[in-house]
Amino acid sequence: ATKPCLTSRDLSLAYTPGVAEPCREIHDDVSAVYKYTAKGNLVAVVSNGTAVLGLGNIGPEAGKPVMEGKGVLFKRFADIDVFDIELKTEDPKEIIKTVELLEPTFGGINLEDIKAPECFEIEETLKKTMNIPVFHDDQHGTAIISCAALINAVEIAGKKLEDIRLIVNGAGSAAISCSKLYMRAGVKKENIYMFDSKGCITKDRKDLNKYKELFAQEKGFASLEEGFKNADVFVGLSVGGVVNKKMVASMAPNPIIFAMANPDPEIMYDEAIEVRNDLIMATGRSDYPNQVNNVLGFPFIFRGALDVRASGINEEMKMAATKALAQLAREKVPEIVLKAYGGEEFSFGKEYIIPKPFDPRVLWFVAPAVAKAAIETGVAGITDVSWDDYRDELKERLGYSKEVIRVMINKAQKNPVKVVYPEGEEEKIIRAAHVVHNDNIAFPILLGNKKIIKAEIEKLGYSQDEFEIIDPTQSEKSGEYAKEFFNKRQRKGGALVEASRLMKKLNYFGSMMVEVGDAEALISGLTTSYPNTIRPALQCIGVKEGMKVVSGLYIIVAKQDVYFFADTTVNVNPTTEQLVDITLSAADTVKEFNIEPRIAMLSFSNFGSSPHPQSNKVRDAVKLVKSMRPELIIDGEMQLDTAVVPEILKTEFPFSDLKGRANILIFPDLNSGNIAYKLMARIGQATVIGPILMGMRKPIHVLQRGATVEDIINMTAIAVVEAN
Repeated sequence: ATKPCLTSRDLSLAYTPGVAEPCREIHDDVSAVYKYTAKGNLVAVVSNGTAVLGLGNIGPEAGKPVMEGKGVLFKRFADIDVFDIELKTEDPKEIIKTVELLEPTFGGINLEDIKAPECFEIEETLKKTMNIPVFHDDQHGTAIISCAALINAVEIAGKKLEDIRLIVNGAGSAAISCSKLYMRAGVKKENIYMFDSKGCITKDRKDLNKYKELFAQEKGFASLEEGFKNADVFVGLSVGGVVNKKMVASMAPNPIIFAMANPDPEIMYDEAIEVRNDLIMATGRSDYPNQVNNVLGFPFIFRGALDVRASGINEEMKMAATKALAQLAREKVPEIVLKAYGGEEFSFGKEYIIPKPFDPRVLWFVAPAVAKAAIETGVAGITDVSWDDYRDELKERLGYSKEVIRVMINKAQKNPVKVVYPEGEEEKIIRAAHVVHNDNIAFPILLGNKKIIKAEIEKLGYSQDEFEIIDPTQSEKSGEYAKEFFNKRQRKGGALVEASRLMKKLNYFGSMMVEVGDAEALISGLTTSYPNTIRPALQCIGVKEGMKVVSGLYIIVAKQDVYFFADTTVNVNPTTEQLVDITLSAADTVKEFNIEPRIAMLSFSNFGSSPHPQSNKVRDAVKLVKSMRPELIIDGEMQLDTAVVPEILKTEFPFSDLKGRANILIFPDLNSGNIAYKLMARIGQATVIGPILMGMRKPIHVLQRGATVEDIINMTAIAVVEAN
């Protein structure tokens, strides 16, 4: 549920009498059903259990776990809601009539595990009679993913689609659909030789249905083994174990094998590559390279179709999805994908011809391509789409945290600045700097040994032109920075010799770059402790004028709510005045995210309920902040549940200046703040971003040790915005 149903008022809105209003609106305008109900994000997965995976006709009840699993994938990968519907009939006409009657409820129909040839008749009829997308995934899902793989494999093999000879083993729904889509991509029909259980499909056979007849050749091959000789491509869509090493060896140079029978392929991957080292191979299995997995297709195809209210899924939309998948495989693979696969490195080539199922980019590559094709072919109900905004909306479906950070990234891209990374030899830093440069977020400067950094850049396949590289031990600037540092510290026990020594250290050199204006921001802390990172910054740069302390803020994303916790990293037991500084810094930081600050200053006491020096200092800090910044929405001291449960404030403390849920939580000491954000991360399963170091005179941000590439990119964007 997207809305609460906790009170009698909630109930009256969810059901009678409140529900009557949308009923009237929809009665006046049937298209309003998309506005007032879940129809636009609801798909029916319909099956009769007659062709379930490799299990065959096991019936609707036994097929139900597969349909429920399908629903999980729709939700996980594209945020689409699903009802699975199992029908106890094998009569195509009954299935057709039943599905037609479901049209008012659903935004789309996914037909699943219905045997051929009945599945063809069912889908063809429903596509003609219904005004919502109907898609038989067993046919078209495999076709789309394998066609994307074929486009890339043929290019890697140095061949052309129109020239290849292709052997297809299997003549069911998937084989027919795959072959049709391959033809649309450029393969010639006269070069496709299809085999069923009785042999090669030729025109002299009298046992063919109309779907097999489409691929009947004048002259065929006596056996599958004969067909393999000098074939460029083999596509297996029937049973496992029908291909042997001898057959693989007989294929043309740079052969392509898609052994997609499940769970056992036509030939095992390691057996095939043992025979041919020039082989490009894909299977349906996740334990081998190039998995042809339908989850790369159906969630994103439906997402694009639903979002423009398409009346169907046509051939142009399928080809758009195919081309988008093929293109994505050619893109650099981000760390988030590598991490999902155990850190294994992969890039476009023989062992990576299609994207991985857990690549989140598939959503915003494929769905917009499908939606755009729907608009261009006249089947879309919504035609006015901002594609940049739509891609952002799709990314938001993967988590609100990305939306919060994207605000900062968009701001940073408008005015990128120089950002220095003292840990420039680290692979994660280089990966992040590569993205930062190419996404126009900042101009990265890497500090460290030039030879080591350049070798790492070359290993990752990046261009050295993307980075400025400086070795502090060799830089002419070291002397200049040492003098400047000495001038700042000479009355604090500093000596010029010591200043010169410190400027050979990466964090000191980087901090002085920011201080003198050779860089606008610094990101560090990946491999060093918090004190060792912040100390050079404090000595070289110092705190903002009027501020007495620096402090740390974490962004906490819990479900779809975002909070900002401070101070979580620096001040052990802040005074009233220090709490004021922390609060003002947090408010100003949150405004940079285009979010209105609503501040709760926390304690164990609610508005004087438990007087104590610890709660009194919080109450006094609230008074000071209100007098200094009366425009801020702030109140306290209050307990945590009071701050985040609006009903408590409304009923028990109606006098409070804070209305609704607070989004900034100011903790009374470091114990509570540090424990709170770690509890949210480890037990609350929240997304935690930070820490953002507040109160410095110039942007300095300290990474968590072991931060991900995405963390580094996010902190860079925040630093750039702060620098501006």
